Amino acid sequence: MKLGVFAVLFSEKSLEEALDYIKESGLDTVEIGSGGFIGDAHCKPAELLADEEKLNTFKQAFESRGIQISALSCHGNPLHPNHEMASQHHQIFEDTVRLASKLGIKNVVTFSGCPGESEHSLHPVWITCPWPTDFSEVVDWQWKKKVIPYWKEQNQFLKNHNVRVAVEPHPGFVVYNTETLLRLRAECGEQIGANFDPSHYFWQGMDSVACIKALAKEKALYHFHAKDTRVDSQNSGLNGVLDTKSYKDIANRSWVFRTVGYGHGEETWKEIISALQTVGYDGAISIEHEDGLMSIEEGFTKAVEFLQDKLIKEGAKNLWWA
Repeated sequence: MKLGVFAVLFSEKSLEEALDYIKESGLDTVEIGSGGFIGDAHCKPAELLADEEKLNTFKQAFESRGIQISALSCHGNPLHPNHEMASQHHQIFEDTVRLASKLGIKNVVTFSGCPGESEHSLHPVWITCPWPTDFSEVVDWQWKKKVIPYWKEQNQFLKNHNVRVAVEPHPGFVVYNTETLLRLRAECGEQIGANFDPSHYFWQGMDSVACIKALAKEKALYHFHAKDTRVDSQNSGLNGVLDTKSYKDIANRSWVFRTVGYGHGEETWKEIISALQTVGYDGAISIEHEDGLMSIEEGFTKAVEFLQDKLIKEGAKNLWWA
């Protein structure tokens, strides 16, 4: 495993400045944003595919620094009931896959997407309970009419380009936990796997280690985000964990995203890293920072220090057993 970072964290820097900073921090693996909800400050796939000179300059920025790209990420909603947005996000996804194929990058990270409740919807509809039965009917319609047809087609497109998609289970989309990720893979094809982000698992009450093992058993663990969540026991005790308040309302939310080690302690993260090693995961540990209590530099630096220590110790264990 290699420690890396999701470079959208440094979107205000140029690509070269961001890569220099990342390299100086001791990392040699990056995940690059290529559009969708996260923007395309460092990578515009359509432009790079259309201009060989720009593409070569892009490649050289990484090769000259000895930095490897773990994934291109275009988190979007290609199933959005707004056809213009769905079409835009779908095109970005296709261009990202084509670019990944051309660069020899095996992972494209995105969301599963979420449709509305019918052909007449204006906004996505995420269902969280089965009753009244209207809700169950909506989930059934979403999967049969929208999700499965779309991702079956994308699975073939991915296979044609020798690229795999790491879908990030995320509340608000049809794939939000282990079960829904494995359903998508079973229904649509084996080019589809998971971008595992413990932060979304923590607040939903899932066991990250158990989920890592379940995904690995199905050969569906493709990429990993290092991000933490702190559940506020007082606020969640009053209101539960379903929370629509702004992420900026830290004092009143039931949970907030934190830098690794600030939501769950050292033992939890040791267990997660150990589980990844146990199942044979050899990809990137890609640091993602959305901590509202830390600056970009502080959150990134603390995450690097915290995770480097865990990776070194787990590596030493492997040598001992060998």
